[in-house]
Amino acid sequence: MNIVANTEPRIQDVKVTSDTITAYLVDGRVLSVPLVWSWRLSEATAKQRARFELIGDGQGVHWPDVDEDISVEGMLHGVPAHRPQTFVHLKYVQPNGQRKPSGKRLKRSQKARRSTAKR
Repeated sequence: MNIVANTEPRIQDVKVTSDTITAYLVDGRVLSVPLVWSWRLSEATAKQRARFELIGDGQGVHWPDVDEDISVEGMLHGVPAHRPQTFVHLKYVQPNGQRKPSGKRLKRSQKARRSTAKR
């Protein structure tokens, strides 16, 4: 009698460097993809990249600080993360997950002064 083992690929560890995302699978395989495949991780700090959690019993990885998910299937099939066209670039993502815009918000009176000064 043969018992078929679960052959779905599962991640046991992940390392992110300045240019690659590397997943170490339970079966011994090692998958690496370019860091630019994940625009969120490529813009994150090293500390944010290092903080991840395995999801779905190793089917994927989640980076809570930058709200990024990558699946082992996506890595195997060569599917980079999609960057939305309407994305607003934020310079800094705080460790608690709150996003802080890079620009300073102007009050209406300041906007009015700036627009009249340009005329």
